[in-house]
Amino acid sequence: MKEVLREVGMIARSLDSISNIEFKQYDLTKGQYLYLVRICENPGIIQEKLAEMIKVDRTTAARAIKKLELNGFIEKNDDPHNQKIRKLLPTEKGKAVYPFIKKENDHSNKVALSGLSEDEADTLFNLLQRVRKNVEKDWEFVKKGNKRNY
Repeated sequence: MKEVLREVGMIARSLDSISNIEFKQYDLTKGQYLYLVRICENPGIIQEKLAEMIKVDRTTAARAIKKLELNGFIEKNDDPHNQKIRKLLPTEKGKAVYPFIKKENDHSNKVALSGLSEDEADTLFNLLQRVRKNVEKDWEFVKKGNKRNY
């Protein structure tokens, strides 16, 4: 069996490491940029949906969100219709950094896909989406406290 997940993991860790180094100048570390991008792209998102989108547990998301808030990248606003809901919004500082993060992401995509035809890139994208959907089923199952059978 091909070790596809090892390859995917190495790619993800390499890109994450590059991003952490390059975003250090903005005081964004340890993957915080992932949260900021999603908040900028989905202003008003709630913490639970953000955690689900990034595929992390709520505690991990809460820590990253707290740091982003303390560093002035985002703010939490109360929902006027539901006191329990706190909407996450980018601040001006967060909005100012977003284009740089997006530019880095676009560059990384271009580098990663260099040498692939448009059809190959489309096929890779579609296959990775299918893999992600397969894994998401287990992620949801385990997240609810269940154990997988190996």
